[in-house]
Amino acid sequence: MSEIVASEDVPLPHPIQLVVTDDLRRNRLTVFFRLLLAIPLFVWIVLWSLLVALAMIVAWVVGLVTGRVPDGLHEFLARYNRFSTHLSAYIWLVADPYPGFVGDPGYPADLRIAPATSQNRLTILFRLILAIPAAIVVNVLQNVAWIVAFLGWFYALFTGRMSKGMRDLLAYCLRYQAQTYGYVMLLTQRYPSFSDE
Repeated sequence: MSEIVASEDVPLPHPIQLVVTDDLRRNRLTVFFRLLLAIPLFVWIVLWSLLVALAMIVAWVVGLVTGRVPDGLHEFLARYNRFSTHLSAYIWLVADPYPGFVGDPGYPADLRIAPATSQNRLTILFRLILAIPAAIVVNVLQNVAWIVAFLGWFYALFTGRMSKGMRDLLAYCLRYQAQTYGYVMLLTQRYPSFSDE
């Protein structure tokens, strides 16, 4: 049995990874009504966000004291991040099926999130301040994603498919967004990465 040893030359993969298994086919009818169909998802994420805000405060306090987010709390926050990713993937046309409401794995644009591990208490203390540069980048990428999704909407509406280049660019934006949200929610202490690794 061999053991994997990380060398300084080969970085470990990011603990939050986007996995896209989408086939690029799109249902023209659901593409046309995509934002209307997403209204229940928008309502649900707003309600869920209220609980997540409280959970993040608890995770921050517990993380400061113990240096680690408890497994149950980590799983709750991970499900929220996964659902948020599924929702963004749906409205940006990265994936076609209607996402579930609980953040279950298996969506065509899904997150793999590593289990909870110990984190540096100092970075937990200043996490929101440390996340500001990444949040600025996320804001720019989200603006780009909305423009690409708008153009992709026309493309998918007329062809019944999503352009691979557009989908991949949107997936890149989605991955960075998910890693940033995960960093803020204390799912990982690893900063969001620009590379796909």
